[in-house]
Amino acid sequence: MSKGIAYRIINVGLMVGVGIAIFSGAAQAQLASKVPTEGQLYCSGLVTNQAVPTDTYVISGENSDYKNTFLPGDYVFINRGSEQGVKIGDEFEVVRPVRDAMNDKWFKYQPQLTRAMGTTYADIGRLHVLHVDAKTSTAVLKMGCDLMQRGDIVRPFQARPAPAFHNTKLDLFAPPSGKKTAMIVTTKNFGMVSGIGQIVYVNLGSAQGVQVGDYFRSFRYQGTRIGMVYQMHDTAYKVYGFGSTPVAYQWDNLPRQILGEGIVLRTGPNSSTVLITNSREEIIAGDYVEVE
Repeated sequence: MSKGIAYRIINVGLMVGVGIAIFSGAAQAQLASKVPTEGQLYCSGLVTNQAVPTDTYVISGENSDYKNTFLPGDYVFINRGSEQGVKIGDEFEVVRPVRDAMNDKWFKYQPQLTRAMGTTYADIGRLHVLHVDAKTSTAVLKMGCDLMQRGDIVRPFQARPAPAFHNTKLDLFAPPSGKKTAMIVTTKNFGMVSGIGQIVYVNLGSAQGVQVGDYFRSFRYQGTRIGMVYQMHDTAYKVYGFGSTPVAYQWDNLPRQILGEGIVLRTGPNSSTVLITNSREEIIAGDYVEVE
């Protein structure tokens, strides 16, 4: 087992322990709102195989002789001005392509699905233009999702729809919907465990008919053996010294375990950004999802 995976296993244990403690409180907070918060909408990120133009970017900012990053309230400079049509009052969103620095495989198909989905772009923040020169502009960092850096990509701001949460009780024994099925490939910031209020990325998108506001149901089967963490063989129906059955049941002959559900906030051609709205327990990369 690689050191990276071992490190993540430790992290998973800690995250699960903390997650169980906060799930109930998070659920109550989530139900108090009828739509996603501004932070959930505009800091959710996107995975897409469509290239994002990089011609407009953050040059630097005030006090850049000692500041490496910029926070909400800071003034930054972008490489477009009046000659490129920028005006005082314009707003821009800032994104950055990111990748998993550890690059460990958590489940069997993760690398292939990640490549098919495309590049992950993290939302960094929103800029409001205060002053315009001929070739550059000065903007204030109005909303921050992460520390802004030189070279971050600047794009015209576009309002994102805020889909309404549905008020439906999670059915723990829901039969398969018969609609498209996919997997949770990773989470925001390349985590492996998620719960209520967190963002996951799923390998179904607009090219497969997924739309903002759709719901995904998350589930798993016992004994699939697709996870890369060590698993005891055939634990789903027998473990030496702890009982067994006369028939060797396979994963597709056992009932599925409903884990939770989430709402689609954004879509790429082959991916969806999903906010987990309901969860019985931790949801892990490699768990299955289906369109409800």
